[in-house]
Amino acid sequence: MFTGIIEEVGTIDKIEKGSQSAILRVSCRKVIDGTRIGDSIAVNGVCLTATSIGNDGFSADVMDETVRRSSLSDLRSGSRVNLERAMPADGRFGGHIVAGHVDGTGVIRDITKEEMAVVYRIGIVKSRQGDGHDSGDADLLRYVVQKGSIAIDGISLTVAEVDDTGFSVSIIPHTISQTTLHEKRTGDIVNIETDIIGKYVEKLIGNNSISAIPSAFFGRLSGSTEKAEEFLAENGFY
Repeated sequence: MFTGIIEEVGTIDKIEKGSQSAILRVSCRKVIDGTRIGDSIAVNGVCLTATSIGNDGFSADVMDETVRRSSLSDLRSGSRVNLERAMPADGRFGGHIVAGHVDGTGVIRDITKEEMAVVYRIGIVKSRQGDGHDSGDADLLRYVVQKGSIAIDGISLTVAEVDDTGFSVSIIPHTISQTTLHEKRTGDIVNIETDIIGKYVEKLIGNNSISAIPSAFFGRLSGSTEKAEEFLAENGFY
């Protein structure tokens, strides 16, 4: 598990691409301190396993599924990446629960400077096939909540606004300077991991129950308490 607090910005030294996988060699210093082979390191929000560790970096394998769902396929030698070691049991929880399992990608639609922050507008993109085309995965926006948590390239951020096509985040200068965000431009692709809590809730109570709650539940609230309790019981809440 990660928290979305970036520890270091590393550099891609080398990428060895296979037919359905790749090996990344990442140059860094801080995140290899105390790290052993087999430990997890998040690279732009993607949880990877360190397969070798040297004095100035580490290597990790990237599987086909990871390539399809993330922007790692866009990396080149010299690309800068956000890095975070897995959270230790006695660590400080500075961000939010980040699994390192990227849901899909987004594209930066707009970058606007404000007095004390910079607003990034992100449009949701479907997970990409190996040929770069959309895979048709379900829309991720149903998991994006205003004032909720979201990870962009592994960075724990708070959602400012949401609409039918994307969302925005307002980011302070410190976060921008300590991550790869200061290098991002309009049109760049970023990794998205939505808040894991919403996905578990949806799975446990069922998609149909969730979609029925807003209209049906609030409609019954105008009636008796017994009717509201009956509705909740029918949908598994009692």
